[in-house]
Amino acid sequence: MVRNTAREIAIHLCYEVSFTGNDIKTLLDNRLKVESFAALAGEDELYKEAPNVKQGEYIRHLVLGVAEHGAELDNYIAKYAKGWDFARIPLVASAIMRVAMFEILYMPEIPNGVSINEGVEIAKKYETPETVCFINGILGSFVRQELPEEGK
Repeated sequence: MVRNTAREIAIHLCYEVSFTGNDIKTLLDNRLKVESFAALAGEDELYKEAPNVKQGEYIRHLVLGVAEHGAELDNYIAKYAKGWDFARIPLVASAIMRVAMFEILYMPEIPNGVSINEGVEIAKKYETPETVCFINGILGSFVRQELPEEGK
């Protein structure tokens, strides 16, 4: 499993948390098991390979970090979603932006451009072209305005 696959799985889990309200640690413990991946592999090729220890830690870090900083990340999304009511933003789009913003703010070892590009590429699988442009615009504005030295 490569990092972009692990990132996409983290987005799936963040999305699931956003509408189920399930306990995050329990969800992670259950969903990151080899058996869970085997059960889902027939439905989605993304789950054909279970994460190794390092990838599992990365997924946990993203999902727990997004949950811990959710209000902050949502405030940033709302701030740059000009003309959009936050409640109208698709849940998948919100999960993608939360993960990318979390990486940008709290994982300096990942270049900002990688977080944005990976978020946009994942969005292309799940969202309309208009929503993909919306996500790209918000993430780009976020980096340029909140991290001006890094956004150059």
